[in-house]
This record gives sequence, C-alpha cells and structure tokens, in this order.
Amino acid sequence: MEPAAPLPHRTDGPAIASSVVELLEVLWGGGRDLSAAPVSVSQLRVLYVLEANEGMNLRALTDQLGSLPSSVSRLCDRLEAVGFVQRTPSAVSRRELGLHLTPVGRAFLADLRVRREQELEQVLAAMTPAARRALITGLEAFRSAAGDRREDAPANASRTA
Repeated sequence: MEPAAPLPHRTDGPAIASSVVELLEVLWGGGRDLSAAPVSVSQLRVLYVLEANEGMNLRALTDQLGSLPSSVSRLCDRLEAVGFVQRTPSAVSRRELGLHLTPVGRAFLADLRVRREQELEQVLAAMTPAARRALITGLEAFRSAAGDRREDAPANASRTA
C-alpha cells in the first residue's frame, strides 16, 4: 500500500517535505511504545535544546523555544519528574538555575537516536546508491537553511515586536 501524500495533487517542495515528515512520524511512532518514559514532542524539543546548551537558564530556554515562560517551566517540571532534567544553582548568578540533562535523559536521547537510525537504515537500504547520495545532499542543504532560519528567528522576532 502506497502512503498518501498530505497534498497528493501537489509535487512542490513544501508538499513533498510535509509528506516525508508525516512518513517519519509514522515510522518513528511505534518507537514511543518502546521507551521507558515516553515524552511529548515539546518535551523532546526541550531535551534537544538542553543537550546542545548545557546549563542554560529557563529564560534562555524560553527564548530558544519561542514559548511562554510558564509553559516551558511546566515542561521542565515534567522532565524533572521523570528524571531527564535537573535544575542546579547557576555558576553565573545566585538568582538563576541552570538546566541540565541527567544521565538518564542523555541515555534516553541516545537510545531514541539508535532506534530511529535503525528504522531509517531499513528505508535507506531500499534506495539506490544514487538516490541515497541525492537525498543526503538535499537534506544537508535543508538542514543548513533551517539552521540559518532558526538563528535569524530571535532577531526577526525582536524587529517585529
């Protein structure tokens, strides 16, 4: 059975990218049952940001996520409750707390990545070598453009406020 594209009458970049994201969600959705402590997409995003920015405070995390402080605080509360995040006194200011991934949180992300990569390996194995190279080239360009866009987001947001 062929998976349905989100917008089958469109073959432009956004429709194709949307279709790929939906397929990845389906492919990886089964992995949620395997995890010891499943997390929401928002919580997973927090884990990724904290992994890349060890010790950041809640305000910086809120800015990075582009969310409300109360929402981010609740996300961190839940992640702390399952043992994935720890708040510690900041080395910079006595008034701030640093947010850190715990060893359990790091292990969760590592396991999640392994399981996702195993699923992707099966899909990539069904592709020709030329198609895999083209995909990697396109994904590298996509990642670069998305990263540039995210870096510009705080500056753009402050200009429009």
